[in-house]
Amino acid sequence: MAVLNILDSLELAKKYGLKTAPFQVAKSEEDAMKAAQSTGYPLAMKIISPKISHKTEKGGVKIGLKNEEELKNAFREMQALVGFEGVLVQPMVFGTEIIIGGKIDDQFGPTILFGLGGIFVEVLKDYSLRICPITRSDAREMIHEIKGYAVLAGARGKPQANFKEIENALLNTSKLLMKEKQVKELDFNPLMVNEKEAVCVDARIIV
Repeated sequence: MAVLNILDSLELAKKYGLKTAPFQVAKSEEDAMKAAQSTGYPLAMKIISPKISHKTEKGGVKIGLKNEEELKNAFREMQALVGFEGVLVQPMVFGTEIIIGGKIDDQFGPTILFGLGGIFVEVLKDYSLRICPITRSDAREMIHEIKGYAVLAGARGKPQANFKEIENALLNTSKLLMKEKQVKELDFNPLMVNEKEAVCVDARIIV
């Protein structure tokens, strides 16, 4: 098995209709500075490396970079990491973090996971699961099943997430898992959801 780099993972997500944050590839510090000029600050930078699976843990993700100095420092740190092939420069996308995951289960075949991002999945184990393919009704049920649903529904006066866009992301991921037989596991984490859209800003796919 091999881990696709973030660029290839995001391209596969786009192929199946998931919305992704715009990105530019930069292989040098000068490229990164040019990308920042068109992207604008604040921005996010993520390493492209076939040898780093969990980018955040290895220092391969920097968010909220506010100026050129922070950009240069972040690029130089990533340049020193194993397998460095460049970086993605992305605009910051704001909203609530969710995760859509999937894997090929030995017994059931392709399965799909949904939950809020961060500690909700990793620590609180707050997620829902289904066997693929799923219907829109299945996607709606998955969203309602998690304890964190209230957060998406607009707890404490926050805007309600666009549930149709989340459903679309789940349905498109289900199609990917059914059609792309080489994909063994994937994590779209996080998708940033707000009242307008659900945008995949990071992706990890194992083939």
